[in-house]
Amino acid sequence: MSEKKVIVFLPAHNEEESIAEVIRKVPRSIRDGIKVEVLVIDDGSTDRTVKVAKDAGADHIFSFKQNMGLGSAVRKGLELCVEYGGDIGVMIDADNEYPAEEIPELISPILSGESDYVMGSRFLGTIAGMRWNRRLGNYCFTCLQSLLLGKWIYDGQSGMRAFSRLAMENAEIIHDYNYAQVITLNLLRKGFRMKEVPITYQVRSKGESFIKFRAYMTSVLPAIVKEMRRPVRKVRMDEKMPLIIKQESKHQS
Repeated sequence: MSEKKVIVFLPAHNEEESIAEVIRKVPRSIRDGIKVEVLVIDDGSTDRTVKVAKDAGADHIFSFKQNMGLGSAVRKGLELCVEYGGDIGVMIDADNEYPAEEIPELISPILSGESDYVMGSRFLGTIAGMRWNRRLGNYCFTCLQSLLLGKWIYDGQSGMRAFSRLAMENAEIIHDYNYAQVITLNLLRKGFRMKEVPITYQVRSKGESFIKFRAYMTSVLPAIVKEMRRPVRKVRMDEKMPLIIKQESKHQS
């Protein structure tokens, strides 16, 4: 069996205080036959994010000359995961709110061929400490996605997701400010299989969130409308090659 590659990419803007801890938590040994690499997408940071990431062991670093927005950073991350030969791409925020050590559980449905796109759900796991306004906003946007797709979603704004190679090749993010809603709408409308797995959430203790209520509302809602109006091509089921990796039995002859 040929070796499979998982590329964990971190969009980062001025995250020098937390990014090293996230990188060090990424499991480099998941199971036999899987290689793990870390890619940092530096979104025009003006602090020591790049140096800290390099010192912490990042395998690849791509830097935008100026801040382009989270949507743009995730788009670039997916593009580079494909370019670097990733069979699975894992996106995780660089602020240490999400459990990098739980990546093996996140990618398991893709490895088994059960899913093409996996979201780590705080609402199936733990959300202790999440501020009420963020929780309310999450509920509202998640309910909107569920209504538009006709499929119940628990955590539509999760910053921890995994993609099969085919999902990465077909994912479209139509605005630069954010990605969370439009990429899910885009992939599910194209016929990709989604699954949510519970994850452990912790409130960020360092740095500052980029999310500002007014900018979020004026950028995200129009993007959702635009995405739902766009025609999409369904990906044929026979194009979806399951990435099945099973552990060898000790009793095999």
